[in-house]
Amino acid sequence: MTQKNIVPHKSVLTQEVLTYLNPQPHKTYLDVTFGVGGHTRAILQKEPTCKVIALDWDTNAIENYGRPLQEEFPERLMFLWGNFALLYKILKKAGINKVDGILADFGTSQVQITEQSGFSIYRDTPLDMRMSKAHFKETAYDLVNWGNEQKLCKIFWDFGEERYTKQIVAAIIAARKKKRIKTTKELADIIVAVVPKQRKRTIHPATRVFQALRIYVNKELDNITSFLAKAVHVLNPHGRLVCISFHSLEDRLVKQFFKDQSLLGTVDLITSKAITASEQELENNPSSRSAKLRAVERI
Repeated sequence: MTQKNIVPHKSVLTQEVLTYLNPQPHKTYLDVTFGVGGHTRAILQKEPTCKVIALDWDTNAIENYGRPLQEEFPERLMFLWGNFALLYKILKKAGINKVDGILADFGTSQVQITEQSGFSIYRDTPLDMRMSKAHFKETAYDLVNWGNEQKLCKIFWDFGEERYTKQIVAAIIAARKKKRIKTTKELADIIVAVVPKQRKRTIHPATRVFQALRIYVNKELDNITSFLAKAVHVLNPHGRLVCISFHSLEDRLVKQFFKDQSLLGTVDLITSKAITASEQELENNPSSRSAKLRAVERI
């Protein structure tokens, strides 16, 4: 496994976020996935009188990237720690009832991939994959070494849509009988050995399995479902909810939820179809290639 050059994280679809969130003077916006702060900074710069409440469940992100930004925008930026699935409770505890817009970027940043254990196929680190150790106990190591055949097959197929699931699971079970699978390299090597080679493969053979494990460990789809249900109800009238998804499972959840809410008369659809990156952004930021943005406005 070769080490790839680490590219600093660039927030995706930033101009599109500003277009569809449409920050207004003296309004308050919520960025529930602060990360390295690219979108938050763009919102604050776009509308010099608005305020942003930034939420993240990674204390390192808040400390390393949030504090400097707060010094730059001291009166206009506030931080909250927590899982966006618990949005209503977090806002209630902070004494916040309503906001004028919400942004959620469901992607995993390059910073998370490179700084936390177990995420990157190209860095040999312990199989952890928890985005927040305070929120989750079960690790990818636990799943790979103790999950039964049926459970692993379900995870890899449901969350990774991996076509070679049966072969991969059989190889994992055979390998762990000899010794525990402890690192990303060990797991990736097992997968590479059993997945047929393809001339035009665009992703690493282990990508889908790593995605599936990450989604399961962090309960990502459950978190999105819980978040969406709460987000609509903390928006002021004409407030907008903008969501960025990175794979079909996420986008399907967002698309269906927005459609259902539109039929219920709760929101108006702002995007008739998913918005994707421009050719220029695709060239400058490869991470944007799978990003899809959808937006609604509270009635």
